[in-house]
Amino acid sequence: MTFSTKPLLAIALLLAAAIPATGQSARVLGDFRDWSSYAADDGGGTVCFAMTKPKSVQPTPSGYSQAYLYITNRPGEDVVNEFNLVSGYAFQTGSRATASVGGQNFTLFTQGDAAWLDDSSQAPALAAAIRAGSSISVTGTDANGTTIIQNYSLSGATAAQQAIGAEC
Repeated sequence: MTFSTKPLLAIALLLAAAIPATGQSARVLGDFRDWSSYAADDGGGTVCFAMTKPKSVQPTPSGYSQAYLYITNRPGEDVVNEFNLVSGYAFQTGSRATASVGGQNFTLFTQGDAAWLDDSSQAPALAAAIRAGSSISVTGTDANGTTIIQNYSLSGATAAQQAIGAEC
């Protein structure tokens, strides 16, 4: 699989833009229970993303920082429903993670503290499962070999995805 850091960089830029002190322009599309949606211009067009934070992390890995789960649309690149996780900890090098929702498992490839779908053609199925489900769990292995389970609420995920779909 060919990997590009552009999606992660775009998300990092959008997060920075969401902080008013930066003087950047990101628009809040809405807050929907446990999810929020944003849009911004990354220089290559409009980028929209829905995001949420985990409800639980077990066990808490050493050096843990905040985690986020994103669904991103980048119409200028024909990207819709891209799943991305920033775990808040470093994954074990070369490891895979698993996103589990509604009885379905999706394999994620990892790099540093981030994870994406191993097979991007599964993006529509994962996005649909997220809209239909009530929670999603991501299981990964940290740099020390410990299995970490993060649980995310999907309350508001449908409305958040609809907001980014309408904007992007």
